[in-house]
Amino acid sequence: MTSATALAGFTYRRVPVADGVSLNVAVAGSGPAIVLLHGFPQTHLMWRHIAADLVADHTVICPDLRGYGDSDKPEATGAEVYAKRTMAADIVALARALGHERFALAGHDRGALVAFRAGLDHPAAVSHLGCLDVLPTVDMWEVMGGTAAAVGFHLYLMAQPPGLPERMIGACPDAFFGHFLDVWARDPRAVPAQVRAVYLNASRAAVPSIVADYRASVGIDVDHDEADRQAGHRLRMPVTVLQQDWGAALGFDAAARWRAWAPDLCHTTVTGGHFMAEETPADVTAALRDLLARRPRS
Repeated sequence: MTSATALAGFTYRRVPVADGVSLNVAVAGSGPAIVLLHGFPQTHLMWRHIAADLVADHTVICPDLRGYGDSDKPEATGAEVYAKRTMAADIVALARALGHERFALAGHDRGALVAFRAGLDHPAAVSHLGCLDVLPTVDMWEVMGGTAAAVGFHLYLMAQPPGLPERMIGACPDAFFGHFLDVWARDPRAVPAQVRAVYLNASRAAVPSIVADYRASVGIDVDHDEADRQAGHRLRMPVTVLQQDWGAALGFDAAARWRAWAPDLCHTTVTGGHFMAEETPADVTAALRDLLARRPRS
């Protein structure tokens, strides 16, 4: 790996987490563990600024999610292959393989949905939870609607049955994935050319698995969220959410949506772009450090 594709000072490993699935992971530091999960259309490299800070006093674990980056991309033979429940189990297995039964967890975008599911499914393993710029899947679909929902056109495209989305995206992957890097960033300098190239190369090679990840979010992931909501399951750990002001455009209270899931919640509306870990890394790092300092409610 070159300096443009690797986290400086981190050791890279491939760690088996499920039958036939290994994750590419960068690890460095010592002390309490924190796992950082990337979003779309990125890789673990999106955490480069924040990981460099947290490694001073934490074991920092930065994997590529199943289906992304240099991690394995199993064929989506069923909805469960890319269910967030399955991807969350990958992360718990990864942490355990590295010697951590309990760890803090933060995710951005798709990674935040995996982190959310891990917090619900594995509360004994996840000590603190940070989510950047998402709503839980069931809430996201409930608030999307009208002309403002056009910003989420990709959600509807990749929700379609197998075949058409893969062919359409595969015909011009750089234009498709590059579109989001362009329009979701307030500061285009936050994703320099060499990092952009990493994201586009990785996404180009992962069209079927990325589509399968999104397709799961219109079916099995909603079912899992709804079952937990009906059962009254909540996140037991301290939770921090950093989010753009989606409510202003879509007409909902994001903090209230999150508070229904997380009694111990710190919700902050930010003014930066979607790629906040790359655009305003000092702010995100400070928020994560504040989260890690919180004690769980008794």
